[in-house]
Amino acid sequence: MEERRLALSQAEGKTNLRLDGKVAVVTGGGSGIGQAVAIKFAAHGAAVRVLDVTLRAAEETCRQITSDGGEAAACACDVTDQKQVKDTFARLAAQGPVSILVNNAGISHIGTVESTTEEDFDRVFRVNVKGYYNCMQAAVAAMKRNGGVILNMASIAGSVGLADRFAYSMSKAAVISMTYSVARDCLTYKIRCNCISPARVHTPFVDNYLRNTYPGREREMFEKLSQAQPIGRMAEPGEIASLALFLCSDEASFITGVDYPIDGGFLNLHG
Repeated sequence: MEERRLALSQAEGKTNLRLDGKVAVVTGGGSGIGQAVAIKFAAHGAAVRVLDVTLRAAEETCRQITSDGGEAAACACDVTDQKQVKDTFARLAAQGPVSILVNNAGISHIGTVESTTEEDFDRVFRVNVKGYYNCMQAAVAAMKRNGGVILNMASIAGSVGLADRFAYSMSKAAVISMTYSVARDCLTYKIRCNCISPARVHTPFVDNYLRNTYPGREREMFEKLSQAQPIGRMAEPGEIASLALFLCSDEASFITGVDYPIDGGFLNLHG
């Protein structure tokens, strides 16, 4: 009996969060959540391909990875350009099977249905919806033979009504729906597809937003935005990356077609 308890204890203590031998493509990997994901995955054995519209940003992420002994390569890629995306994935697949795609490249927008211009609406759609579609289409083609994992970065804005986030919420709701559809259609190819829906995350975007919108009141407004989460703070990019690591690892091999909130209690603990 004692030996059985010991064996169970040892089994429960083992996890398989390693990504050794896997090629992971991370879009928008030059900063924020994407950078944190790329660094986390490389630290757990993945060969990371960092895609970003700004090559210099992707190269900086790769520099951080390789300086710690990881493997990474930078690619300039505009996810809204379908031909460029297909060419990039074809080039990467020719070097070896792509095992993981983290669809993270995206933009935010502040505005109501009345204040959102057609130009802004189209811009958000091109990046946050069409960009994800372009990358998933290319990734599925590359993964059909060997299987793989697709992880989309959505947002709680896709599931609840947030003030002044009309176009952004539209785009993230689309991401969640696309995740479910791809998960269902790709079961036979052994391709899993999930998404993560963070609440507010402390990224350079937040700092820039506060600096531009509330000059001189950055600290005050940072605290106000932090308190919007019942847990009393914003998430850190590394915390989102930890959930991404789990969902892209073999530990999550039975999980597909799921939207994972990581929101400090925002969805269920308000009021």
